[in-house]
Amino acid sequence: MQPRNMSMSGVVDLAAVKAAQEAKAKAEQARAQAAREGGAGAISPADLVIDVDEAGFERDVLQRSAEVPVVIDFWAEWCQPCKQLSPVLERLAVEYNGRILLAKIDVDANQMLMQQFGIQGIPAVFAVVAGQALPLFQGAAGEEQIRQTLDQLVQVAEQRFGLTGLTVDPDAQPGARPAPERPVGPHDGLLEAAVQALDSGDLGGAVQAYKNVLAEDPGNEEAKLGLAQAELLRRVQGVDPQTVRREAAEKPADVQAQIAAADLDLVGGHVEDAFGRLIETVQRTVGDDRDTVRKRLLELFEVVGPEDPRVIAARRALARALF
Repeated sequence: MQPRNMSMSGVVDLAAVKAAQEAKAKAEQARAQAAREGGAGAISPADLVIDVDEAGFERDVLQRSAEVPVVIDFWAEWCQPCKQLSPVLERLAVEYNGRILLAKIDVDANQMLMQQFGIQGIPAVFAVVAGQALPLFQGAAGEEQIRQTLDQLVQVAEQRFGLTGLTVDPDAQPGARPAPERPVGPHDGLLEAAVQALDSGDLGGAVQAYKNVLAEDPGNEEAKLGLAQAELLRRVQGVDPQTVRREAAEKPADVQAQIAAADLDLVGGHVEDAFGRLIETVQRTVGDDRDTVRKRLLELFEVVGPEDPRVIAARRALARALF
């Protein structure tokens, strides 16, 4: 049931970075397909709050998250704090007027989903944005805190994934608009094979599968990003992190030591540390060594994605270091 591009660890680790770019591309495909078909149509305000079970999770949450952030309210009938929180979330879902969709999941009836999200207690609130699960908060929360959290969620969804939400029409009939289906692309089979290889730990197979896609479609952004990720994971596979970091600390002028440490930084989600380390190394080196570091930094940019603010800032810093 858990999708190939769901990451339970947020938007800073490698899996989430990759998923962000995949999901953004798919969301754009879905919007383009809807436009070709005459528009996705509007929904009723009543459809902004939905009950979801395990059978409908992929359709009602994962697929819908390609066009709008889906906030998940995990609750139970016996949970008194849930009875205080849920009405606030429902009211805010309507107030946000299509910028979020609220999915309510009864944990007693959907134990598998509760386990997949790693929930230890309720109420618990998550969001799924473009297929990625992000924890928002657990337990009771004040309305102002909830608003701030939702504002940040909407901002991230729009800036990083291009999700502008749903069109709401007060006159629309509830339930009139079906959940979107993902358009099938020409290389989906090869891309799926690459993801399966990644999931099984076959990094060499994943690298080759992504290269196969790029051989037919050199501009395929999903394959470019997947290849960069698979190659990075292959580089850090089997290394001793303590040894790598010790050598980097003891040998600041050693290009390979700094590159290896930057790879580990990125795998660990320390994006800015990885970029900063290599930019500093560029400043300390010349000739072939400098070019080696520059090329690795550009490869790491590919992993994170060109539109990420951290990449944009690092590109400026790299330009200053080089010129």
